[in-house]
Amino acid sequence: MKILAIETSCDDTGIAILEVNTLNNKKNFNVLSNLVASQIEIHKKYGGVFPMMAKREHQNNLLPILITALKESDLLKIKPKTKKFKKSLDLKIQKIKKILDHEPSLIKKIIPFLKNYEKPNIDLIAVTNGPGLEPCLWVGVNFARALSYFWNIPIVPINHIESHILVNFLENKNIEFPALALIVSGGHTQLILVKGIGKYKIIGETRDDAAGECFDKCAKILGLPYPGGPEISKLAKGIETKNLFPRPMISTKDYDFSFSGLKTAVLYYLQKNKNQNKKQISAEIQQAIIDVLIKKTLKAAKDYNVKTIILGGGVSANQELKKQMTEKINLELPKINFLYPQINHSTDNGLMVAVSAWFHRKKIVSWKNIKANANLRLN
Repeated sequence: MKILAIETSCDDTGIAILEVNTLNNKKNFNVLSNLVASQIEIHKKYGGVFPMMAKREHQNNLLPILITALKESDLLKIKPKTKKFKKSLDLKIQKIKKILDHEPSLIKKIIPFLKNYEKPNIDLIAVTNGPGLEPCLWVGVNFARALSYFWNIPIVPINHIESHILVNFLENKNIEFPALALIVSGGHTQLILVKGIGKYKIIGETRDDAAGECFDKCAKILGLPYPGGPEISKLAKGIETKNLFPRPMISTKDYDFSFSGLKTAVLYYLQKNKNQNKKQISAEIQQAIIDVLIKKTLKAAKDYNVKTIILGGGVSANQELKKQMTEKINLELPKINFLYPQINHSTDNGLMVAVSAWFHRKKIVSWKNIKANANLRLN
């Protein structure tokens, strides 16, 4: 099975083509292409993602990335030249225009592409339909709907958070359940009990800022460029901490998080203490966030007696978080497997959508019925 996956939930435009072969009930994932167009440089001067600007960039990026992905996968074939187009083709083009009514710049690009290239040897199209930034989600959803209709290829909608969990199956074919997933990114911080594929329960989440959002806001206070997480991590490397800042909700009996108070504490501290060493402050911020994430995760893992802990989302790229969590798990829960994705699979990408789609390959819906849902819940 070949899966074409599309990801546009925030500011990364992702296209992936994944081939999955099964033999004796064993699956083998073969990544034919996994491309991401980042918008970091565009949003950097604003200190954050502007949804409408991100939407425009998705419209600009999707088709060029798709063409490149098809080339890399040896699936791009030029149509034989004909003197005239069939009437049915003209009717299809009119339908494409209606599907992409809110994506005018995409219409101009996709129509020549569809006219000039053959239908690729793709078995399934997958697209992230939430959660995320709604304007961004709709670009990917409408693009996928158009391709599904024109090529007559089945389509499945994919939950963004679930993709961050299931991408771990790329490197780990036999994950033991029940598992606990900690998903940490700029938009989400959630603890999810995973009883099996498609069987989830959110047992804890942030009540205000997400962990990645806290990194970005604190970095902005320090005058560091966007995105703030990697910048803080760079400055914090090798610095011993002194516990300058609070660890919000670290001792509560639930599994929820709160990071807005940490951001405020950093702001007030720097207002009272001028000319502070940015490396020291960065290390203090990072350690405060890490301490809370690890304490809550291990508490939940013990309470629910899980066999696996899964780390996912953009913040899972943080090396110090992975190092310290590995050490704590080995010390306190040595029998538990700890899994996290490769760095290039931590941030948003099409490949994680493709992996998730394989597990949900039978949940096909009509292209007419797929809608973006910015607040889509995993439950």
